[in-house]
Amino acid sequence: MRKSLIYLALAGAITMASCTNLEESVYGIIPKEGFGGTPEQLAALLGPAYSGIRGYAEHIHNTEVTTDVMLVPTRGRDWYDGGEWLNYNRHTWATTHSRINNIWGWLYETGINTINNLIPQVGNNTNAVAELRAVRAFYYLIALDTFGNVPIITEGSGATQVTNSPRAEVYAFVEKELREALPNLIEGESYGRINQMTAHALLAKLYLNAQVYKGAPEWQKVIDETTLIINSGEYSLSSNFFENFAVRNENSNENVWAIPFDRFQAGGMNIPYRTLHYGNKLTYGLADTPWNGFCSLAEFYNSFENNDVRKRMFIVGPQYAADGTQLLTDAGLPLVFTPEVRTDEFTSSDPEYQGAGARLGKYEIQRNNTVTDQDNDWAMIRLSDLYLMRAEANLRLGKTAEAMTDVNLVRTRAGVTPLTALTLDELLAERGRELAWEGWRRSDLIRFGKFNDVGGRFTSKFMRNPAPHTVLFPIPQQRLDANPGLKQNPGYN
Repeated sequence: MRKSLIYLALAGAITMASCTNLEESVYGIIPKEGFGGTPEQLAALLGPAYSGIRGYAEHIHNTEVTTDVMLVPTRGRDWYDGGEWLNYNRHTWATTHSRINNIWGWLYETGINTINNLIPQVGNNTNAVAELRAVRAFYYLIALDTFGNVPIITEGSGATQVTNSPRAEVYAFVEKELREALPNLIEGESYGRINQMTAHALLAKLYLNAQVYKGAPEWQKVIDETTLIINSGEYSLSSNFFENFAVRNENSNENVWAIPFDRFQAGGMNIPYRTLHYGNKLTYGLADTPWNGFCSLAEFYNSFENNDVRKRMFIVGPQYAADGTQLLTDAGLPLVFTPEVRTDEFTSSDPEYQGAGARLGKYEIQRNNTVTDQDNDWAMIRLSDLYLMRAEANLRLGKTAEAMTDVNLVRTRAGVTPLTALTLDELLAERGRELAWEGWRRSDLIRFGKFNDVGGRFTSKFMRNPAPHTVLFPIPQQRLDANPGLKQNPGYN
């Protein structure tokens, strides 16, 4: 039932918008003036603004491959894809990297441009305009984080000549939009949509990275925003960590903001296909053959204590069909998922090339599913993240005791011993263990100054280009060619 309004909102907007061609984004007709007076009608008005957010689960999930938690190695003839997955992990991406171009397209075409066209169509509906501005602010928050100096566009598709705005100006725009929208957002339950608590959480995310985004920290504002949500009593830590990622996770009271997926009505949740071996179709009764790609590295896997319940997010060891039959590699060897990844570019002559890497099992795999999409909703912002954000802000302000209290709440739920001392490095490690594969690791590493730390504790051993400019992605060359008003980020040719 918690999904019912958001699915109504998605009616007529089920297909995710194209990253490159707005003509493919069919949203139907905005109802006539006067429509939107009921919650159901308002949800329908806002549907096109929300349908594209599901792209976060693909585009931003991909950016985790630039960090210490995840890798997409080349496996023989699979997953080379022009070297782009290797470039992500090695920090050697070019301005023509197609997946970076797709992120830009998702942000501006699927998200911002769609909302800019919707705002005038909802007319004088104050609540609808506020919610649309808040959703647009979310897209700009991601643009601010990934590309930095981006154009601020508030008009519809007629705005063709644009220029970059300085990163600090984009920061100020996101803050202003969320602050001004807040009073007119929904106060209570609004599953999958941005309500007042979600807006406060997005502000906390903005303030958490203020030093990076605008050159000045805002740690007290992080504390204020997270405390407001924590003290609201609307959310609580789930006793079972994995309840937040279950096939039916809409009942989690920890997910402050979840993005609804449905295997029939709102597709795109396909993480098991990205990570599992081809043979695991027989393990879980999947509708099709998985693709054997995404995995984690041994260094990250080994950062978990053995009694940490979160370590069960990894799928490791010998693999079997549902009937107990040992699965085999293409070479006829027993299929074993091993945490150790010796190289990021395996050939088919390497005996371990199909089984290297711990696989991603954080989101429950939907067994005996008849389609390739799953019903798990994406856990965008969780209460445990807010506790760790507040802990970081307190620690940076010298309030170590307060910080440890919040960190130990999260650790206790995970079944590990509470800390008696806390450093920034240990806090970063805890954020990794709690939030792996949720899309925040790249910005965390940048904020802590670890993104390009060669040979460091939090850096992939396969990184080859520790250039400072890689903390921002390049403005895609395709976008520069189409709009001469755009300027490339420093460091990219």
